[in-house]
Amino acid sequence: MIKLQVYNQQAEPIKEIKVSSRIFGRPPKTEVIHQVVVAQQANGRQVLAHAKDRSEVRGGGRKPWRQKGTGNARHGSIRSPLWIGGGVTFGPTKERNFKKAVNKKQKQAALAMCLSDKVEDGRLIVFDKLENSSGKTKALVTWLKTVADKIEALKETKKFLLILDTNDRQLIKAAMNLNNVRVVLADSLNCVELLNSQALLASEKAMEKIDQHYHKLSDSKKTNSKLSK
Repeated sequence: MIKLQVYNQQAEPIKEIKVSSRIFGRPPKTEVIHQVVVAQQANGRQVLAHAKDRSEVRGGGRKPWRQKGTGNARHGSIRSPLWIGGGVTFGPTKERNFKKAVNKKQKQAALAMCLSDKVEDGRLIVFDKLENSSGKTKALVTWLKTVADKIEALKETKKFLLILDTNDRQLIKAAMNLNNVRVVLADSLNCVELLNSQALLASEKAMEKIDQHYHKLSDSKKTNSKLSK
């Protein structure tokens, strides 16, 4: 078990909680995290570029000129890739598939490693609750500035990820106008957002929900032995 300090809304320490070492105390393996991040980015990629081949180009239904007697080269259709405005040979198509498969155990192990890395650096801060009753962006900015000033580990931190246990509409609304603040639910964490954030701010209930959601994640020794095979 690992002990983490819990802060109130004024960024004052009030108590300590114990969290599972299998999720928040896992030694990182760069190759595992890299595979999961590459797969997540590939699976989120949109196929936009599409070049028409000769079967998709409009027109060219008849032969441009007769086969012999004109002195010109033989052609059957103006849709040929040899013609300007014709089809494209080996161009990008919308049928391309960039998806990569990653097994569930590896994905959860990589997520635990990212969380453990933040804990080791002191950049996972737990609060008794995360809320913004007014729904105002200004109030959220003021609170984040107060937190960064009072907690030594958050000095000069610019990118925050707020981890919630429930869908708080007011807090999400307040964070929508901020490019450096992201909000995510405890059961929807992913490695890309964890790595892109300099600090994680989580509610105490969110920490409990993370432990419950990933309860099937085995300890590091068993998982590392399976991944190395």
